[in-house]
Parts: sequence; structure tokens; C-alpha cells
Amino acid sequence: MGEDLLRVAVLALVEGLSEFLPISSTGHLIVGKSLLGFDALGTVFEIVIQIGAVCALILYYRKSLRAQAAQFRVNAEVRRFWQLILVACLPAVALGLLLEAQIESALFTPQVVALALIAGGIALLLVEHFLRGRSLGESRALHFDELTMRQALIVGTVQALALIPGVSRSGSSIVGGLLAGLNRRAATEFSFYLAIPLLGGTTVYKLVKSLPLLGADELLLLAVGAALSGFFAWLAIDWLLGYISRHSFAIFGVYRIVAGALILLAVAGEVIV
Repeated sequence: MGEDLLRVAVLALVEGLSEFLPISSTGHLIVGKSLLGFDALGTVFEIVIQIGAVCALILYYRKSLRAQAAQFRVNAEVRRFWQLILVACLPAVALGLLLEAQIESALFTPQVVALALIAGGIALLLVEHFLRGRSLGESRALHFDELTMRQALIVGTVQALALIPGVSRSGSSIVGGLLAGLNRRAATEFSFYLAIPLLGGTTVYKLVKSLPLLGADELLLLAVGAALSGFFAWLAIDWLLGYISRHSFAIFGVYRIVAGALILLAVAGEVIV
């Protein structure tokens, strides 16, 4: 149990720091579990541990969320914003419910993660290439009236690709936001807001579905992992919002390509199985 707790702490660090960066937390967890030889919880761990990151997000935006909740009944702009969030969540939710078993059985492998990391890295670099004329100074905070139904649907459709581990939910939704015309900060913040119902709903659904199969030890591992991942996710949220105000996402594209190539080499050398 002690060794498993140590492995969970390491994986929680990986999850927390990577959840909101466009580098795929699930992909990193799959590879990390393989390297550490941790398989106590199967695919439940990769999904349920994300609840810590969702809680960190809610705490980070607590003032804004509290204000929106207070204004929801009287402010049409706030209601419209959450309608757009719902629209953007629908593609991933529909495909996830339809293909859950097939995705987890066939795609949760280091090889798939590596290829998805490389493909996503190339996509990020291409998007930044086409956006090179867009000033980083345009990285204003997200405003409710900036988004259209069409933009939300574009974001949601691209985000659905993140059902493939290694693609990255945050990365795909940010790319979708950029392609829809949002500035870097607005695309990032919209991605954060999307995570609240989407990741929150997914983790609760998976936990409730798996609860009868989990013993006290497994629940303790999940609780420790979620708590630690939440702490590290808080740090990553604050850092990323500051970073994209001054820099592009190109560095994450390069990282993804290098990481994907290293994973393929590790698989070929049977370091990762």
C-alpha cells in the first residue's frame, strides 16, 4: 500500500501539472502508469483523479462563478454563455457515451498516446503559424458576449477528438477556440470553463459506475490522487494564464512532438509496454 501511495503521488503531480496544459494529462498518466508499473485501478484512475483538477478550477474561478450564479436568473448574457458551454460539451459527451468501452479497451496504450501527441503537436504549430500575425497583446480575458453558437460548436467538435488519449482536452478546445477566432487567453479560459461540466460530469459518472468494484484501499488511492492533483492543477492554471499573455503555444507543440518520439523509442526498446 505504501508503494502504491508513492506512485499515486507521482502520478497526481503529473496529472495536476498537465491537466490544463495542451499536452494531454490522460496520455501522460497512461505512460506514467506503465513506467511505474502501477495498474491497481485500471482506466478508472486516469479519469477519476481529474476531479481534483476540476475542484481546483472551481476554486480558482470561485468569485466569477459565484457572481454568475447570483445573476443567472436576471442576466440573459450569463444564461447564454452557459448555453454555449452546454453546446460545446455535447459532441464529446455523445461520442464518449457511445464509444466509452471501445475507446478504453483499444486506445489507452502508450503507442496511441505517442502518435496523438505528435499529431497534436504538429496541429498546434500549424495553428500558431497561421496566427503569427495576431498580436499576443490581444490576449484579453474572456467576455461573455464574444462567443457565438457557431464558435461554441467548432470548439466542441474539435474538443471531441480528445476522447483519443494523447490528443488533450485542453489542447483541442484551445485550438478549436483559436480556429473559431478567439484570442489566446479567451480560448484558454473558455477551455477552462468547459472543463467544469465536462470533466466534472465524466469523473462523477465513472466513479459512480465503478464504485461497486472499488474497495477501501482503492478509494483511498483515488482520494489521495485527487487531492494532490488539485493542488498542482491550481499552480498550472495560474501559470498558464500568465504565460499565454506573453507567449504563443508553440513551445507546447514542440514538447508534444519530442515527448511522442521518446515514447515511441521507449516502446520499441520495451522500456514501456
